[in-house]
Amino acid sequence: MVEARGCSRMALTKHTMSTDVESRRRRSTESSEPLWDHDPKGRRCSSQCDRLCVAGAYLEIPDTPSPCTSQYCGHYTPKCLSAHRHSLHSRCTDDVWQEASIRTTVRAENEFEAHKLANNYKFGFRKWKSHVTERPIEDRSDVVKELYSELNYIKHHSGSLITAGNVIYVLLFGWWISIFYFLVSLLMFCTIAGIPYGKLCLQLSGYFLWPFGKALQKSSSMLRKCCVKFPHCEAIPEEVDEVKESSAVKESTPLLRCAPTEIPVTTPPPKQARYWCRMSTYVWLVLGYPLLAVVHFLAIFLSWMMVFTIPVSKMNVRTLSIILLMPPEEVQVWTVKKPQGCETRVLLCCYRAFNWYYYKYTVDGINVFAVNLLPLVIFTLVIGYVDRDNYYVSSEAKFAIALSSIIPLSYYIGMGIASISAQSNFAVGAVVNATFGSITEMAFYITALLQGHRAGNKCYAEIVKSALTGTLLGCILFIPGICMIIGGCKHSEQRFNSRSAGVSSALLFISVGGVFAPTLFSKAYGNFICEGCNNSLSNTTKPFICNNCHYDLSENNRPLFLSHIEPLVYTISVLLPAAYLVGLIFTLKTHSHIYDLHISDAHCHVISDHGAVVHWSRARALVVLILATVLMAACADLSTEHIKPIISNSSVSQYFIGVTILAMVPELPEIVNGIQFALQNNISLSLEVGSCIAVQVCMLQIPLLIFFNAFYDVGFILIFSDLHLWASIFSVILVNYIFMDGKSDYFQGTALVVVYLILLALYFFAPTPLGC
Repeated sequence: MVEARGCSRMALTKHTMSTDVESRRRRSTESSEPLWDHDPKGRRCSSQCDRLCVAGAYLEIPDTPSPCTSQYCGHYTPKCLSAHRHSLHSRCTDDVWQEASIRTTVRAENEFEAHKLANNYKFGFRKWKSHVTERPIEDRSDVVKELYSELNYIKHHSGSLITAGNVIYVLLFGWWISIFYFLVSLLMFCTIAGIPYGKLCLQLSGYFLWPFGKALQKSSSMLRKCCVKFPHCEAIPEEVDEVKESSAVKESTPLLRCAPTEIPVTTPPPKQARYWCRMSTYVWLVLGYPLLAVVHFLAIFLSWMMVFTIPVSKMNVRTLSIILLMPPEEVQVWTVKKPQGCETRVLLCCYRAFNWYYYKYTVDGINVFAVNLLPLVIFTLVIGYVDRDNYYVSSEAKFAIALSSIIPLSYYIGMGIASISAQSNFAVGAVVNATFGSITEMAFYITALLQGHRAGNKCYAEIVKSALTGTLLGCILFIPGICMIIGGCKHSEQRFNSRSAGVSSALLFISVGGVFAPTLFSKAYGNFICEGCNNSLSNTTKPFICNNCHYDLSENNRPLFLSHIEPLVYTISVLLPAAYLVGLIFTLKTHSHIYDLHISDAHCHVISDHGAVVHWSRARALVVLILATVLMAACADLSTEHIKPIISNSSVSQYFIGVTILAMVPELPEIVNGIQFALQNNISLSLEVGSCIAVQVCMLQIPLLIFFNAFYDVGFILIFSDLHLWASIFSVILVNYIFMDGKSDYFQGTALVVVYLILLALYFFAPTPLGC
């Protein structure tokens, strides 16, 4: 290992700290993404900071240190993160800081997370916010620890127990659970043999009406976790939690952390044989327990689906699985007093029924909202393929449910792509992103074109073109705009790498120019045809009044289309993916220094994969990707099958349906990712989220549709309406102007969103497209 060298008096002082104390320091890493450091005011030096550069040393100035001066510098590559370390001797000066202030410094807990963060900055890779590895609960903040608490400890609680969430619990759950317990207690009293369980249900009836500040305690044995003053106490600086309940930043203060010791109360263990040899046990298991199981299952389902009331779900789970299966004389209900230096383990103790932070809750790395929406996919398939005649559910409802089912499937596909890319090299990650990155949109487009071809309806092709244009407009106007607004409200002004944004803007110009080139060509050489003219040739005094004027290139002008337009379309379909490949080579190989990215762990130590546990292995992620793709195709087929009544009977223009619902609903997970990046002051990734999708739409998805139409003619012609043409060109010019200065605020975001809403108003009032 290279000998560490201090660069300043502050670094030397920090380096001389005791290694024992340093090893015991814990930093809160509650937020689901590591900290992003863009602010030049936050200058600091550290004697143990490793700078890891993605795909080589991203240094615009040779041998220039990062703001966090490092002695061990490992060049990050997809093959090995910690290889090729070399020493750097540098000094922290103001000049060096000014030169290095444009760099992006991010923190990762392990090598897999570092891979994921690096992939977020790579062109052509899907941006992903959630972690792909398990995070140790002891390293997280108290807020997050509370989310994963099993509600079996009496903890210090400050504040009143009468809160809005607890009152809502009484109104939604407490009263009817309490009534059921009271009725079951009467039933147990009537059986005579079940009187002990009747008394227990009577106690639990009052408990579940208002469980807050009360505890269910096992009387036969009790474990206390008490602090022992000597010799396991140590003074450890308390770190500020990353998730703050208030905006005030607290100063680090020393606290006394003591090693807990379990002291069992010397009571004889309960005899399990007596429990199973009693008549009351079987009376309870036959008459009382099944009824309460139904009640608790209902409460568990409702509280889990509401997400923010998950503590209620945990409380019911522990009651059903533990408390109701214990001997009734061993369960006691008592009011909790403020603990004085001790944590007491109990059967059940809950202080709050409602917690806003449960939107962060994950199950095996999957966000709780995605878990709750997964049953919707199964419900969609059942009603879609069983109720073919719309006897039970209307066609419009089936369309809405099928379209909503795409949202969780998009999340699972994104999680699978991120997991495989984080555990693989660059080539595998690029292939997976190119293959599955656009599978959500392609599944809908192809099924819609097939549905229109079978029905002989050209309106489906127009809907697909509207969805393509809507995705393009939403990704370059709405996603960056809403991220700028939300991020700007929290961080006032945010900065991003204007050079990397310029690459995306240039690719957008190329892609939009290529996609709309056949449309411009048709306007120059196509036949201009008008229908519905109400004047005859004999009357020359009155002007002609015609409706539905357009350029006809298909039926009435086949020679022009077959000889000129169609070869041009195929040529563009080859050039656009080639330009995409050139963009990959430019940003990831030859000019990778434009993404000046430095990755270190939360403690400025060398990152490794030791002890890291991934949520999904590569095999599991691949299986999930395949299953999600199959389910996605099925849901897309159902949505296009039941869209006909909407496009036929709706008073809203079909253009508007395509550019809003069909275009933006599948992109909801990406919008959420972009907003979360913006909230963490990482506006660069927020902008890249939209640009990456827009570029893939033009350079990958549209050429794939062209080649699909060449092998199986579904009537898809790469000629767009004038509204699509000018809206797209204007949007690309506007967003390129916004990205020029490398700064963003809520005003610029508002401008983008307002322009997007204006374009939506144009589509809303636009007449019905041809063929619909």
